[in-house]
Amino acid sequence: MNVCSSTVRNYLRLNAFHGRIARRKYYINNVNRRKRLEFAKHHVNEPQEFWKKMIFTDESKFNTFTSDGRSFVWRRKNMELRKENLKPTVKHGGGSVLVWGCMSASGVGSLHFIEGKLDQYQYIDILKLHLRSSAEKMGIRNSFVFMQDNDPKHMALNTRLWILYNTPKYLQTPPQSPDINPIEHIWDYLDKKIRMRQISNKRDLQTALQEEWSNIPQSLTAKLVDSMQRRLQAIIDANGYPTKY
Repeated sequence: MNVCSSTVRNYLRLNAFHGRIARRKYYINNVNRRKRLEFAKHHVNEPQEFWKKMIFTDESKFNTFTSDGRSFVWRRKNMELRKENLKPTVKHGGGSVLVWGCMSASGVGSLHFIEGKLDQYQYIDILKLHLRSSAEKMGIRNSFVFMQDNDPKHMALNTRLWILYNTPKYLQTPPQSPDINPIEHIWDYLDKKIRMRQISNKRDLQTALQEEWSNIPQSLTAKLVDSMQRRLQAIIDANGYPTKY
């Protein structure tokens, strides 16, 4: 039996489905879902002062030329975060400039441009070069709490030993949890800023990233850190699955 596409679309609309761009969200298996939920429940009632001492770190890639890779799905209203309506993403896919950065409620720290493939040894060198100086700039040098994701080079034995002996405190986060780290929103902010500029090569991209990074307002990082309790509550409400953050 042949059915024309317009008939299918009309039937979907009659049943309250509408064509929408699929949200790009990280894949979460059942084991990591439980870890996310446990972490959120344990930390959701932390006082705001705890999060203000946190240094959030991460790496991200930025493209000189890129497409948005949008995909459409048919879904009902307010169902955008259901598993079947999401488009899974793989972090750091494509791009021409890889950077490491850090932030806290007090503002942004250093932005480091990474050359070549980032391994645990280069990562440790970046931490040696920038972590303490960034903490001093933020006014939390001797009291900060260090946060990173669970990338293999972050979790390597040498890295964990360096963190153990060189940071006042370390907060272990669950796997597949970019919504717990507000610096992800800083990367989105940067990406939007550089897309407004004329960039044709890697050097232009690096210059634009450094300039826009330096201009990130402290009010933005403070607002993002202020959202930590809401982020954790959203994970609890979603039973450990992806959230809007």
